[in-house]
Amino acid sequence: ARDPRFNILLLPQNVGKRKAQIAAIRRSAGDMVLNVDSDTILASDVIRKLVSKMQDAAVGAAMGQLTARNRNDSCLTRLIDMEYWLACNEERAAQARFGAVMCCCGPCVMYRRSALASLLDQYESQYFRGKPSDFGEDRHLTILMLKAGFRTEYVPSAIAATVVPNKLGPYLRQQLRWARSTFRDTLLGLRLLPNLNRFLTLDVVGQNLGPLLLALSVLTGLAQLALTGTAPWLAALMIVAMTMIRCSVVALRARQLRFLGFSLHTFINIFLL
Repeated sequence: ARDPRFNILLLPQNVGKRKAQIAAIRRSAGDMVLNVDSDTILASDVIRKLVSKMQDAAVGAAMGQLTARNRNDSCLTRLIDMEYWLACNEERAAQARFGAVMCCCGPCVMYRRSALASLLDQYESQYFRGKPSDFGEDRHLTILMLKAGFRTEYVPSAIAATVVPNKLGPYLRQQLRWARSTFRDTLLGLRLLPNLNRFLTLDVVGQNLGPLLLALSVLTGLAQLALTGTAPWLAALMIVAMTMIRCSVVALRARQLRFLGFSLHTFINIFLL
């Protein structure tokens, strides 16, 4: 706070992430706005690398790669660290290849302030089921940026380490919030998809239908077991095969055998998420 380069805003009460963001953005003057979560540490070159990507005036936002700062806390945090690697270096990297990262993650994302200025009213006034929205800020702001005609990018060399849940309960609650945001904002962004590359339509449809089809498969298998007394071995073997193929490909891409262990996350997916 004693550094003259910083202006600390203390709001009179906790108004939530969205209104705090808006208050800071409206008081800002720089060309770029960097959003960092309070539990996140940036590598020393993150700002330079994000600014380099923002030199293109068509880019409205750019996010860095997220890692788990507390990866060594437990088996769960190790799985989450691998999950973040996959989310960044598979999902976001593929989306960026086609010009539209569909969700720029809040722990490390840079926005063009001139683009934000035109979107703040829409961002602030989002309602869901008749009430002001209090979740899904990152995804919604990204969708607004894409609707305004800007590209959103991913910068894998801009590394940010963030604290992840180290217990199952908080992790499942976090995933539930993110899932609600994914389903809701996908509906809001459907009209955006025809203007983007067709791969992104396939990607978004897969993200939304995949978990539902997996849940349906599990329920069908349980019903088969209850009604006929026979186990759905074919479905089980298919899930095991898909899991091992995916983890093996990632282990080869990342050149890290630890990703074979990500197969354990399948149990969390099937029985809890």
